[in-house]
Amino acid sequence: MVLPRAVARFNRHVTNPAAGLIASTVPPFGVVVHKGRKSGRAYRTPVWVFEDDGVYRIALTYGRDAEWVKNVVAAGGFELETRGRTVELLDPVVLEDRSAGWAPFGVRQVLRSIAAKYYLQAGPVG
Repeated sequence: MVLPRAVARFNRHVTNPAAGLIASTVPPFGVVVHKGRKSGRAYRTPVWVFEDDGVYRIALTYGRDAEWVKNVVAAGGFELETRGRTVELLDPVVLEDRSAGWAPFGVRQVLRSIAAKYYLQAGPVG
């Protein structure tokens, strides 16, 4: 049971604009900067992001079918604003891990409780 679409709609219009003000500087948050597949419009999506040995993993709390996920996978890359800097990431791939073993302990418990079994993984350019 990933988060319901109604929560996603609410977050898109209310929570995300507020979260976007701090997400690019306060861990474990980040902002995925991407373009719409059809519109070409620029989007900024707040996310939970974790980096380990140069590999970035983003919790897919709305599942693998979220529009922003489709956008970055189709584009083959995206920018991530995190910890006050911008990182260009390539080769995003959606992976499944029901245990959320890739996430820190507290986050792992939350992801398990909402059955968020997918995450997006990407690496930096170069």
